[in-house]
Amino acid sequence: MSTQPLVLAVDDEPGILRLLKQELSAQGFRVLVASSGEEALRVAEEHRPDIVLLDVLMPDMSGLEVMRRLREQSNAAVILVTARDTDMDKVRGLEMGADDYIVKPFSPEELAARVRAVLRRTAGPAPAGRRLVSAGGLEIDLERRLVTRQGQLVPLTRTEWLLLQQLAAHAGKVLTNSELLSKVWGPEYRDDVQYLRVWVSRLRRKLGDNPSEPAIIKTMPGIGYMLDAEVVRPDETRPASSTGPK
Repeated sequence: MSTQPLVLAVDDEPGILRLLKQELSAQGFRVLVASSGEEALRVAEEHRPDIVLLDVLMPDMSGLEVMRRLREQSNAAVILVTARDTDMDKVRGLEMGADDYIVKPFSPEELAARVRAVLRRTAGPAPAGRRLVSAGGLEIDLERRLVTRQGQLVPLTRTEWLLLQQLAAHAGKVLTNSELLSKVWGPEYRDDVQYLRVWVSRLRRKLGDNPSEPAIIKTMPGIGYMLDAEVVRPDETRPASSTGPK
C-alpha cells in the first residue's frame, strides 16, 4: 500500500484539474480529481483522501457547502482555492472550517508547499513535556489529545487542537505570534497575524472562552497569546486554583 499522501482536487474547470493533477503528481502526491461538488463528496467517501483542494466558486454547489458536508463524513484537511484575495473571504472560509486557502493564480511550488504544510501540521507529533492542563473548567489531556469541559468532550478540528496543544504545552508562558504561526502552520506563515487571530477566535468559541473578556486564552497585545492554566501531572493531587474547575 502506498504511503504517499492522497490529494483530492475539486474544480469545475478541466484545465485547472489537469494542471493540479500534473503538478501534484510530479511532487510525489497521489491525486484524484472531481469536477463538481456531488462528485467530490462521492470520491471523498469512497477513497478517504488526506487533503482536499476545493474550489470555492462552482456552479452546482459552492465549495463552502461541499466543505460543510465533507466535515460530516471525513476528517480530511481542506485547502480552499479562491480567485478572490480579500480578508473577508479568507476569514469566512477559515471560520467555516478550512485548514488553509490559496489564491488563484498560484505557482506549482506555492501549491505544493501549502499542501505539505497542512499535512505536516495535521499529522505532527504532540509536544513533549506536560500531560494534563486545567483551565477555566477545561481539562486538556496532551497525551491522549482530548479536551473536556465539565466532563463533556469538546470537539476540535485538527488545526484547533494543534493551536491549543502549543498553548497548553507552554501554559503560563506567552508565546509570540510568530512562534505560534511557525510551530502550528510552518515558518512560511510566521508574519500572518490576521490568520492567527481568526483561529484563536474560533478556538475561544469552542472552549466557551468569552471573546470580549477571555479568561483562558489571554491576548498580549502586539506580542502573542498565553493559556492561563495550571499544570497537573497524572500522579499529582490537583492543586487549588482560581481559574481551574471547582
